[in-house]
Amino acid sequence: MAVPNFKELRRAYGFDEVAIVPGQVTVNPDMTSTQMSIGHHVLDIPILASSMDAVVSPSFASLMHRKGGLGVLNLEGVYTRYPDPYLVLEEIASAPLQEVTSLLQRVYSEPIRDEMVGDCVESVKKSGATCAVAVTPQNTKRLSPVAVEAGADLLFVQSTVTTARHISRSYRGLIFSELVDQVSVPVVVGNCVGYNTALELMETGISGLLVGVGPGAACTTREVVGVGVPQVTATLDCAAAREEYYNRTGKRVTVITDGGIRTGGDLCKALASGADGVMIGTPFAQTQEAPGGGYNWGMANPHPELPRGTRIDVGTKGTLKEILYGPTSVTDGTQNLVGALKVALGMCGAMNVPEFQKAEMIIAPSIKTEGKIFQLARD
Repeated sequence: MAVPNFKELRRAYGFDEVAIVPGQVTVNPDMTSTQMSIGHHVLDIPILASSMDAVVSPSFASLMHRKGGLGVLNLEGVYTRYPDPYLVLEEIASAPLQEVTSLLQRVYSEPIRDEMVGDCVESVKKSGATCAVAVTPQNTKRLSPVAVEAGADLLFVQSTVTTARHISRSYRGLIFSELVDQVSVPVVVGNCVGYNTALELMETGISGLLVGVGPGAACTTREVVGVGVPQVTATLDCAAAREEYYNRTGKRVTVITDGGIRTGGDLCKALASGADGVMIGTPFAQTQEAPGGGYNWGMANPHPELPRGTRIDVGTKGTLKEILYGPTSVTDGTQNLVGALKVALGMCGAMNVPEFQKAEMIIAPSIKTEGKIFQLARD
């Protein structure tokens, strides 16, 4: 007797299981454009630095701007809790592994100070950089007016999983359509991995959407609660929602794949899957300029009851310029990310990222191992 299905499972794909097919026409890489936009803000490269304390400080945000990208500053981190956050960062980096989670829980229990929120924003703005800040939904109503009044240019509202409809005991929770009307800057929300949820969030009037639940190197959400969707499938589904919303309204919402990107190949696959840009954490934590001193940790790590992140020792691999633009002496794709993207655009005959999103992709689980016996033996 056939057993009836309780539920249907569909196959989902991550970066290592797919490949991009070259185009029928090729283009010189130096003729391609890597620009992306969020609202009315235009970036030279489609790369954002994650709103993690070990990645983006006010000075790192300024440096990312000078390199053509965007650093997103976490307004609920050590920079808005402590007069000297760098002493705290050093303490976190030097703590024994068995003590680091309890230390992080203590560090992030210190209250957020509104005046420091304003100071951080003003510090970024004084450098001439575009200032992007991130808050969690529960603190958005309190912190976003302070940040925008101080000069913040973009507002990111981030949690592990974000929906347009949230059930809680709160009398009136955060309503994104009201937030978009209230603030005078583009609003980016996340994180999301599904078509229907993405479409509902776009219908609230947001300017950008972050895609990804649990793929980050310092995130343990998938292990702790079992929730997540591999990034290629998640990006494809959210990009499909963007196209549907654009066809209905004529407004294009920026889709940003957030997390799990280690190499230029991963970056290119995210964009070919439909992303307009990517948000990267750990590769930037490995730069000489990163505030984490060769360490990174998930921002859900300090949760007082159910930590969903861990401090990881990522080391220092090069300067921010080398990570983004080279020159590089490594062959593993971890440096010169922008150069890799421009070469991939050229191979696919794409003059820009929107054209690259039309490139053919295939399921290719052997793409990283086929013919690579000597490389695998070396590893």
